[in-house]
Amino acid sequence: MNTLFQSIKQVIETRRTTKPPKMNGQRIPDEQITQLLQLADWAPTHGHTEPWRFIVYADKALKTFCQNHAELYRQNIPSEKFMPEKYEKLQHMGEKASHILVAYMRRGDLPKIPELEEIAATSCAIQNLLLGASALGMATYWGSGGMAYHPSMKKHLQLREQDVVLGILYLGYAENAAYQGKRNVPLQEKVMWVK
Repeated sequence: MNTLFQSIKQVIETRRTTKPPKMNGQRIPDEQITQLLQLADWAPTHGHTEPWRFIVYADKALKTFCQNHAELYRQNIPSEKFMPEKYEKLQHMGEKASHILVAYMRRGDLPKIPELEEIAATSCAIQNLLLGASALGMATYWGSGGMAYHPSMKKHLQLREQDVVLGILYLGYAENAAYQGKRNVPLQEKVMWVK
């Protein structure tokens, strides 16, 4: 079997999600984050709209982002639904991460390109970044909780109405990031061959 295919296969099959509290606080060099963003930039894109965007938080800004995220939760959740433990979790979520990246789709100027395709292209960019991080031995978490999809997050980030936040990416290192992967549905139930 082709060695390049084998390498790609290994990275894809061994990539795992590591929750940020399991990260160890070790810092990733900014140059490596830039390399990952360069991989993200090679995602497929219909009409060359390149809709993926990333806001990178590091060092003091990382803690500020987590505090702001928690405050967005406090300010925008009705008091009867507010959970103090969720507020605390958001406040401390990134403490052991090295970098936090907010990934969003910036709607392109070609209205003929469906929004779904722009979201899919941005998701591919995120996957490129996650696979690159895995190949470099990093721990990653693609978070969609908290206020990630709430309109207040979009406003906080000063995004346009047509832009879409696709998640909050936590990057770092962990002692035991790898664990056995699984699939719950057999592949043959997901594929139909027509000849």
